[in-house]
Amino acid sequence: MDMRKLVGRNFARLRREKGLTQEDLEARSGFSQQYLSGLERGKRNPSIVTLYEIAQALGVSHVELVTPDDGTGDRIVPS
Repeated sequence: MDMRKLVGRNFARLRREKGLTQEDLEARSGFSQQYLSGLERGKRNPSIVTLYEIAQALGVSHVELVTPDDGTGDRIVPS
């Protein structure tokens, strides 16, 4: 599992669910739109501190950024 791609998919999904643009998140988080774009594309390798700060800006738990999915963006929920 490529964690960078997983984090990127989760980040993009959560951002869209919240109705936010990358520019909105730039203002909330202090990370540049270019950095956030790279994160969504799985091109960035964020630190745990960065994940926490981005989750705070999104208003979600940092765990949601690393929760496994089925590869399509659908979360896998343990039964």
